[in-house]
Amino acid sequence: MYQVLFKRLEGNEELALPARMSEWAAGFDLQAAVPAPVVLAPGERKLIPTGFAMAMPAELEAQIRPRSGLAYKHGITCLNTPGTIDADYRGEVKVLLVNLGQEPFTIERGERIAQMVFQVVPAVSIKESSELPDTVRGAGGFGHTGV
Repeated sequence: MYQVLFKRLEGNEELALPARMSEWAAGFDLQAAVPAPVVLAPGERKLIPTGFAMAMPAELEAQIRPRSGLAYKHGITCLNTPGTIDADYRGEVKVLLVNLGQEPFTIERGERIAQMVFQVVPAVSIKESSELPDTVRGAGGFGHTGV
């Protein structure tokens, strides 16, 4: 099991730390640490603070993903999804939200706005080569498999 340290930032002591909302949930829900309600107009994007910073082992990354309920009901999602938080980042975790819906959406303090999923990052080395091994697919790209 990996241990991730969380630090509540000043002025956010009453907000819950990220938490799983069910026993087998993959994601930890993140709350908005906005000082006052924030309105996202249709097509608008804003960076929303969470009120915490964290430290995780070098073997992990944290991915920020949308909450399905907000996406389905209101068209609220995350840009650059999944957003990656690297293990060496120590600043406040923030969520880049966008309103793809038809109506303005108000983000309230303490509202669950996204989820964070931790993933193991494999150790990878890069080696330059003048030749690559052949495969059946070869260089077939977008749409190559008929989808």
